[in-house]
Amino acid sequence: MGHAAILTVDDDPSVSRAIARDLRRRYGEQYRVIRASAAADALQALKEIKLRGGRVAVMLADYRMPQMNGIEFLEQAMDLFPNARRALLTAYADTDAAIRAINVVDVDHYLLKPWDPPEEKLYPVIDALLDAWQATGDRELEDIRVVGHRWSEPSYQIRDFLARNLVPYRWMTSDGPEGRRLLEAAGCGPEAIPLVVTADGRAMARPSNQEVAEAAGLSTAPGRDFYDLIIVGGGPAGLGAAVYGASEGLKTLLVERQAIGGQAGQSSRIENYLGFPDGISGVDLTTRARRQVGKFSAEVLNTREVVGMRADGSARTLRFADGGEVSAHAIVLATGVAYRPLPAEGIAALTGSGVYYGSAATEGPSCSGEDVYIIGGANSAGQAALFFSRYARSVTLLVRGDSLESSMSFYLIQQLTQTGNISVRTRSEVVAAHGNGHLEAITICDGKDATQSTVGCGSLFVFIGAEPRTDWLGDAVARDERGFVFTGPDLLSNGNRPAGWDRDRDPFYLECSVPGIFAAGDVRANSVKRVASAVGEGAMAVTLVHRYLEAQ
Repeated sequence: MGHAAILTVDDDPSVSRAIARDLRRRYGEQYRVIRASAAADALQALKEIKLRGGRVAVMLADYRMPQMNGIEFLEQAMDLFPNARRALLTAYADTDAAIRAINVVDVDHYLLKPWDPPEEKLYPVIDALLDAWQATGDRELEDIRVVGHRWSEPSYQIRDFLARNLVPYRWMTSDGPEGRRLLEAAGCGPEAIPLVVTADGRAMARPSNQEVAEAAGLSTAPGRDFYDLIIVGGGPAGLGAAVYGASEGLKTLLVERQAIGGQAGQSSRIENYLGFPDGISGVDLTTRARRQVGKFSAEVLNTREVVGMRADGSARTLRFADGGEVSAHAIVLATGVAYRPLPAEGIAALTGSGVYYGSAATEGPSCSGEDVYIIGGANSAGQAALFFSRYARSVTLLVRGDSLESSMSFYLIQQLTQTGNISVRTRSEVVAAHGNGHLEAITICDGKDATQSTVGCGSLFVFIGAEPRTDWLGDAVARDERGFVFTGPDLLSNGNRPAGWDRDRDPFYLECSVPGIFAAGDVRANSVKRVASAVGEGAMAVTLVHRYLEAQ
């Protein structure tokens, strides 16, 4: 197919020539630079590339163009090359308008004109866009095919695992023509669902997440037995620690049992994270962080569950569920938290079949025309309500408290108020879920007068509280009564160091009750439950790891 293309369109001839010249100077040997002076010409060029089976890596469009502006052009261009990275060219006077318009087509960046010198203002942006494109390629989302049923919990688990790990796949129902053909070709019946068919034609009936991960090319085995630093958990805190650890020369391993990104990776849009004034989705933030982790050569270990930890002299050892072990000089615990199970009648039986914990973005299109209910009053619940409002007929947020003000950010409350098909019911709790094979209705108790009502419900998403994933630690490190890990000053009782502490110093701020083991992010007792603070603690933990290693 030849070189992939970088396409630029600008109706100002001098600007068009200048950017094409600068792009060819830097990227001409690896990419084909195509220049157009009108949006219609650029669309025609894209159609010809598509017909010839070519690829487009980056599209740059002027914001102000006659007949069709840059936003309108990129909307149409995305239909032809949805994986190409997109940027707007804009004058300083149009910056605010361009930023507001970015959300319309999920533009990756905007470039101010003029961009001199290109080495500082143009090339770093294009390099980042090309890196992002190369990470996803220009593949159709059908490398892996999944045959299942919407109301099958194992089918949902496989889809959710693939989506959260950014693995392209194509979903087909077991009662549809393509699904039936695949089941027949694999010699399987409906009892085999979910059926996963890899790009090379290998069929796997009801596979485990680890089998799917291996088939998708995700790493599931460590490359060595000993590391400088092992991080348990791939959420914002773990990713922050991995980036800083590897970038500072530590041989670093990140272990994640389910999906890189953690709960933050499920957020439809995070709008209060520094540096992203237009917001960023959890998937995009995770994708960028994962690329950084790879850039600095940190290893990522997928679908491996850690079940134990011990100190072996100066080494710190983790034990996996399959009996394998891996050791390091230091360990950072960044396992985050899990949503607390909803203690209501019928919920457990319908989990994965209409009842979901977290945003479950894979279910968005399936909720089209349905009445969706969301339980919770924190930011994650508000973000989910906005996301599902794009698909559902109605979204009802059920909040146990008297209002949202004490638990949700003000900007989110404003957005919920301004969205017509979202309603909020305070002092309300779900006490039962009903359905035959899948969720059909829920019973809500109104705390104002203790009355109960049963309403039809297609999907229920639960965001109640948070529990740390620390049962596997046992007595290895000190934890509070809820399981959160004590660190630093919280370990000192009346000025006394924790029992068994064998260092002539107090524990470092993020250090646990065992020297060389640190905790960062939501799993830490008394931490601030925000993405930014988790990333910061991950970075801080690496600084303290260096101090620990220097003192060894």
